Amino acid sequence: MEARRQAKARKPGAAVVASRAIGEVFITTGVLMLLFVSYQLWWTNVRAHAAADKEASSLQKDWASGKGAPGTFEPGQGFALLHIPKLDVVVPIAEGVSNKKVLDKGMVGHYSQGQLKTAMPDAKTGNFALAGHRNTHGEPFRYINRLSPGDPIIVETQDEYFVYKMTSTLPVTSPDNTSVIDPVPKGSGFTKPGRYITLTTCTPEFTSKYRLIVWGKMVEERPRSKGKPNALVQ
Repeated sequence: MEARRQAKARKPGAAVVASRAIGEVFITTGVLMLLFVSYQLWWTNVRAHAAADKEASSLQKDWASGKGAPGTFEPGQGFALLHIPKLDVVVPIAEGVSNKKVLDKGMVGHYSQGQLKTAMPDAKTGNFALAGHRNTHGEPFRYINRLSPGDPIIVETQDEYFVYKMTSTLPVTSPDNTSVIDPVPKGSGFTKPGRYITLTTCTPEFTSKYRLIVWGKMVEERPRSKGKPNALVQ
């Protein structure tokens, strides 16, 4: 009888069992959240960088062999390389701004469809507008807020280099403000048609509440046959 009484006394009560169960749930939830954060902040970048590097290598091989003839590009198709020397960024540019087909693969996307269609770099006038992730999935535009007026932004295609100089920025605007990619983008300081580039990304970091905009103006169009522009060899 005494042994049974002592055993019963050692048996945890309902409150203790419940608290242990709740604790285990919290621990499991914490581990799952940690795994999810690790996936978002680290693994998506690993996968996106690998995909972008593969696309860049494929583009360069096609250009060297003459296979990648200029023309109309399909959504998701890479057609150029973006260089931002100050940020040590070299990333493929693909047609369209689809997350699945372009942005989540670590590339930057050209606004090219419907009411958001913008010019290509070789157009006589127009605005070549690009979108890219600021965080996760390769985050090619994470530090574009660090660009200063005069910093070079280069678009490399099969036949030419298009060199732009950064001119201005819009730190915060609504995602619905599509006027920032107009042929003469509002808020940029440009007052007449020209050859412009626009970089767009989310802000603040790790949110998609607003958009950060960077503008530039073309200062040089250089055939690849003449070698790299100074901005890429300095």
